[in-house]
Amino acid sequence: MDTPSRQACTGLSVLLALALTLSAAAQAFELPESVQIHGFLSQGYISTSGSNNFFGHSSDGGSWNYREIGVNGSWRPTPKLQFSMQVVGRDAGETDNDGVRIDYGFADYSFISDADRLWGARVGRITNPLGFYNETRDVPFTRPSILLPQGIYFDRNRNLSLSADGVQVYGEQRTSIGDFYFQAGAVQPRTEDPEFQHGFTNGAFPGELDGRLSWVGRALYERDGGRIRLAVSGGDFRGKYEPKPWKIDLQDGRFRFVPLIFSAQYNAEKWSLTSEFAPRRTAEFRGFGPFLPDGKFTGQSFYIQGTYRFAPKWEVVLRYDDLRWDKNDRNGKDWEAATGFPAHTRFAKDWTVGLRWDITPRIMLRAEYHRVKGTGWLAALENPGMRPNPIVPSTLEDDIDEDWNLFALLASFRF
Repeated sequence: MDTPSRQACTGLSVLLALALTLSAAAQAFELPESVQIHGFLSQGYISTSGSNNFFGHSSDGGSWNYREIGVNGSWRPTPKLQFSMQVVGRDAGETDNDGVRIDYGFADYSFISDADRLWGARVGRITNPLGFYNETRDVPFTRPSILLPQGIYFDRNRNLSLSADGVQVYGEQRTSIGDFYFQAGAVQPRTEDPEFQHGFTNGAFPGELDGRLSWVGRALYERDGGRIRLAVSGGDFRGKYEPKPWKIDLQDGRFRFVPLIFSAQYNAEKWSLTSEFAPRRTAEFRGFGPFLPDGKFTGQSFYIQGTYRFAPKWEVVLRYDDLRWDKNDRNGKDWEAATGFPAHTRFAKDWTVGLRWDITPRIMLRAEYHRVKGTGWLAALENPGMRPNPIVPSTLEDDIDEDWNLFALLASFRF
């Protein structure tokens, strides 16, 4: 086992011991009602066809290198003030082997709170209100499937998407025609995802990407207790590259990512229908120098998903997910002509079917199958040659397939 993996496993073991200790303490002592402690742990298995890897060396007999352990808690010392935090240990192949980190940790103060209104502010590390699932993607039990639709919720940049450090104002207004929710924040993005760092430098240039002042927000409408849900969310995430001295240097360039997402959901007694559409996901990078010329492209993605609870403990999900990195080059042909790299690295069309079994309220098993055309959401760290390297020329392995399969299993426990 390599050093990063050994360190990650050590961190996960420590967090597991902490989770079990807190669980035992919570059962042994009656905590005040203002204190809540919960947790979860999960172990996954991923198998992929060809040489396409996801969350580890999944093409070589499958990968067990996908696990999550989390402990979260909250304390409300006064009716208007609450403190919340979640500590997570996560291992997801080369895309996430940093061990233990704080997913979120913030103070929440409500200025106005009555039967019809709730207005307040949060300060600290806060989950980003993007789409329907981003704020709850950290807990396996609150996701609609093992893997979220990758066209909207990238797992290879999970930490960047999940939360950011800053301040957020929020409001809720209940009316006779429905409930309205609003969130807006000024934040500094988290940029520690290995794949995000690698995406700019291709491993050829030393240095780090750091977040700069950005914003994120969402407006959401619900009717009939959540039977109908409509939302629009977006952000403007910015950062700067800090080069380290080397024989060939990139300059201190800047990057910008501007997503816009429209979301709609209908919930019936036994089934739900959800769709989210990102008509624009603009990525821009400037000032890095001649080895990474200025660039800008706008991607587009959507998914449509149905879930059906056909028995009290069983649920099935069916989804189609479509990702395009450049809406003006939807099939990647221009990219292939310009770089020599396969067109299929610029898109992904994914059909997913999955099954959930809640064995008990605390234990859940899941299985799902993905049939994918395109490799647009595979990570370059696990699939060398996915992106051009300006210093060390490389080519994509011939046996990485445009049409490929992914099979996943997940066992989860919560307390």
